[in-house]
Amino acid sequence: MPSDANKKPAAAIDTKAASPARNAPINLRLSADDKIGLFRTMVRIRRFEERALRAYQAKKIGGFLHLYIGQEAVAVGCCSLMGKNDHVITAYRDHGHAISVGMGLNEQMAELYGKATGCSKGKGGSMHFFAPDRNYWGGHGIVGGQIPLGTGLAYALKYQGLKGAAMAFMGDGAVNQGAVHEAYNLAALWQLPVVFVIENNGYSMGTSQSRSSAGALSKRAEGYDMLWGQCEAHDIYQVRATMDEFLHRAREESKPSVVELDTYRYRGHSVADPDNTYRAKAEVEEYRRTKDPIQVYQKSLLAEGVLTDAVVEQIDQAARAEADAAAEFAEASPFPTPDDIQKDVYWEADNPAERKSQGRLFFD
Repeated sequence: MPSDANKKPAAAIDTKAASPARNAPINLRLSADDKIGLFRTMVRIRRFEERALRAYQAKKIGGFLHLYIGQEAVAVGCCSLMGKNDHVITAYRDHGHAISVGMGLNEQMAELYGKATGCSKGKGGSMHFFAPDRNYWGGHGIVGGQIPLGTGLAYALKYQGLKGAAMAFMGDGAVNQGAVHEAYNLAALWQLPVVFVIENNGYSMGTSQSRSSAGALSKRAEGYDMLWGQCEAHDIYQVRATMDEFLHRAREESKPSVVELDTYRYRGHSVADPDNTYRAKAEVEEYRRTKDPIQVYQKSLLAEGVLTDAVVEQIDQAARAEADAAAEFAEASPFPTPDDIQKDVYWEADNPAERKSQGRLFFD
């Protein structure tokens, strides 16, 4: 178990020194069907994102579109560990997390299209997916703005006496935001059950970490006497083994922590940005060749005898078909009406019988 920050200085959990991640207790509990389920979810994320990219290029999607291609092991690995009192909140690269918690592809694609059948009724778009019924709280466009909210989720868990944890995801660029450090301070001061998850894909928007951030990002937790850890996140077994320890600490002892998951994205910061103006094409291809998270897991499952080539093909074709069907659903769905612009803004406007305030809520 991690060392107790109240008894001695916080330190990293050395996940690399332990037994191979596949043999970590949390992974040994996975059945063959469980493992195939994780693989299927990773493939569904990628095919959804690829289909969304084609829709964007066909001008079916407006605004921003931040793709998760290359980072699938992070969201799937982390969300696969969720219990009924665990919560997730993330930034604008949020599609992978939404699929990982079980949101359907139809309502996600419809949201991208700006349709009324979308998960946010067509009002949020790519950066604002929500599924409160699955303890998934978005989807936030302000860099680092979701981290104080994630800390609030953890506060609510502790206040209600529930054994749960809040996972607050952010990118490496968000770690330099002041709101993140204010959240770190309160989480440590009040000993809240939150795991701050840094998805470090190396480039923020388009500036390498070496040019934008001093020191190891996760190690900054030491300044707040919080536990911290780091691992290579192209291996879903490693993600699960690493996160399990910190989530256990959060749930059982209400200990906050910072975990840095080193990952990579293949596309630009958003699809409106050039892919390779700030990094060499060879770098992207090398990662794709040696560390692609889906290929890494697929090879492992084939070696374990859990998967066969035929099942891999079946899963891939099903994921492509599901993504295509979601695009057809989105295409056929209606747009919000002009009157919808005043709905879901104020609670009292949507529930006039229970309104207690006076005056106008909207102005022309």
